[in-house]
Amino acid sequence: MGEKIKQAIGIEGTFKETVWPMIQYCFANIFMGGGGYIITMYFSMFLTNVVGMELRHATFIMMIATVWDGINDPIMGLITDRTRSKYGRHRRYLLLSIPPLVVSYIMLWNSFGIDGKEHPTIAVCYYAFAYILYKTAYTMVDVPHTAMLPTLAPEYNKRTQYTSVSYIFNSVGMVPSYIILLIFLWAFGSSDGLSKESKMPFLLTGIVLSIVYACSIFATFKTCKEPSSLDEELPPLDIKFAINEYIQVFRNKSFRDYFSMSFFWQMARSCFSTTNVYYITYLVNLYKYYPLFNTFAGIFETLAFPLNYALTMKKGKSKCGAVVTPFMIVGLLIALFVKPATPGGNVMLTLVLMILGGAVLYPFGMSGLGFVSNNVLPDLTDVDELITGRRREGVIGTFNTMVKQVTGGIMTFMVGTLLNAFGLVTGNEGVYIEQTATALWGIRICVAILPAISATIAYLLLKRFKMTKDDHTMIRAAIATKHKYGTVTLTEYERERCELLSGYKLENTWLGTYENDAEVHRLEKDIQGNYLILLEQEAELKKQLAEAE
Repeated sequence: MGEKIKQAIGIEGTFKETVWPMIQYCFANIFMGGGGYIITMYFSMFLTNVVGMELRHATFIMMIATVWDGINDPIMGLITDRTRSKYGRHRRYLLLSIPPLVVSYIMLWNSFGIDGKEHPTIAVCYYAFAYILYKTAYTMVDVPHTAMLPTLAPEYNKRTQYTSVSYIFNSVGMVPSYIILLIFLWAFGSSDGLSKESKMPFLLTGIVLSIVYACSIFATFKTCKEPSSLDEELPPLDIKFAINEYIQVFRNKSFRDYFSMSFFWQMARSCFSTTNVYYITYLVNLYKYYPLFNTFAGIFETLAFPLNYALTMKKGKSKCGAVVTPFMIVGLLIALFVKPATPGGNVMLTLVLMILGGAVLYPFGMSGLGFVSNNVLPDLTDVDELITGRRREGVIGTFNTMVKQVTGGIMTFMVGTLLNAFGLVTGNEGVYIEQTATALWGIRICVAILPAISATIAYLLLKRFKMTKDDHTMIRAAIATKHKYGTVTLTEYERERCELLSGYKLENTWLGTYENDAEVHRLEKDIQGNYLILLEQEAELKKQLAEAE
C-alpha cells in the first residue's frame, strides 16, 4: 500500500532518501505559516481594542514596517548570495534569526503597561520598533529558506513536492497558533471579544509561540544541509551593482509574469484578512463565531491541497490556479449579500452565508494561486541563470518575502485608512458598536469588492505564465551544458522557448554567448529521455550533500 501511495504522488526511493529531507527543510514553515497568520488575524484589532490605540495609529505602524520591508528584504537577498561558508550560503541565517524573533514576538503581544490612549506616541514608537524587529527576523528566515530550495531540489517535480510539503507545514503552524490563543482567551474569560482584559492571554500566547517557532527554525538549521559555498566566485559589490541586481531581475519576462500575478493575489489575500475581523465584529455582529469561522477556513484551505497537487503534477503548475481560483472570487462576492445579524434578522442565514463565502469557498479558492506562487518562484532562478550565468537564489527569493510582507503592509494601511475615512468606530473593548451605513459599506468594499477585483486580475495574469515542466528541464540541461563545456547549441524549438520565457534574444543572454571557434555541444538524452548532463549533475549534488553531512 505504501508503495502505491508513493507512486500515486510521484515519489521514488525510500522515506529517508525522499520524504525525510522534505520534512527537514519544511520545519521552518511552522513559523512562517503560524507567525504571520496570528498577526494578520489579530494584531490590528489587538492594537485598537486591547492596547487602546486609534485606528490611524495602528495603520501608521503597519506603514512603517512596510517601508522597512522594502529596505531589508533586498539587503538580505544580496547578503545571502554573497555568503561564502562551509555551511552553504543560506542556512546559518536561520540560526541568527532566532534571538530577534523570540524578543520581538513577545514584545508584539505585551505593552508593558503602555496605554495607547493615554500615551499614544510612546505606544506607537514601542510597537513600531517591535514590529520592525519581527519583520527583520522573518526576513532572516524566509529569504534564505526560499533561496535554499533550487539547490536542494533542482528537478521540476521534486520542487513541487518540496513546496507541497511546505504548504502542509504552513497549515501545521497556522492551526496550533490559533488554537493556543483561543485556549488562553477561554481560560481568562475573554473568548467573546478582545478588550483590555485580554492582555494576559495574548502575552502567554506570544511566549509559547515564540518558543515553538524558535524550535521549528532550529530544527531546519540543524537537520537540513546544503553544499559548501567556499569555492564559489564572489562578485564585486557596490551601490550601482546592488541596484542593477534587482533591476536585472525585472528584465526577466517569466519573473515579471510571476511578480504581477503574485502581487495581486497577495493584495486580495491581505485585504480580506485585514478586514475580516472588522467584518465579523461590526457588520455581521457574530464575533462569538470567529473561532468557528477560522476553523472552517483552515480545514477547507487544507482540503484544497490534494487537488492542487494533483493538478500541478498532471497538468502543470499554473493549472491548479486556473481551476481553483474562481471559488475564491465567488466566496468574496458572497460577503456583499450578508446582512447584519441584528436581533430581528435571520441569524442562521447570516452565519451560513458568512461561513460559506469567507471560510469555505474563499480559502479553498485562495489556495490555488498560493500553490502556484510558491511553486513557480524557484524555477525563476533557472531562467535568471539562463540570462546572467549566475545563481542568484537570494535575490530571487527576496521577492517571495517582499511580495508577502510589503503587500500585506500596504493593504493593512490602505484598509485602515479607508475604514477610518468611512467612519468606522473602534476601540470598543470587546463590546459591539453599531456602525453607520457608510461605515458598513466601507467594510463591504474592503472585505469583498477590492479583494475580488485583485483576485480577478491575478487570475487573468496567471494565464501569461508559460513555463512547462519540459521547458524547465530543458533550460536546466542547457545551463549545465554551458557551464561544463563553455557553449551549448540548441535546436530552433529550444531556442524559441528560451526566448519566450526570458524575454531576450538568445544571443543577448549568457546562454547564447560563445567563442567563434566553439565546439558544438547539443543536449543529449538517454534511452528513457533523460538529459545525460542532468543525471551527472544530480549525482554530483548527492555527493556534495553527503560531504556536508
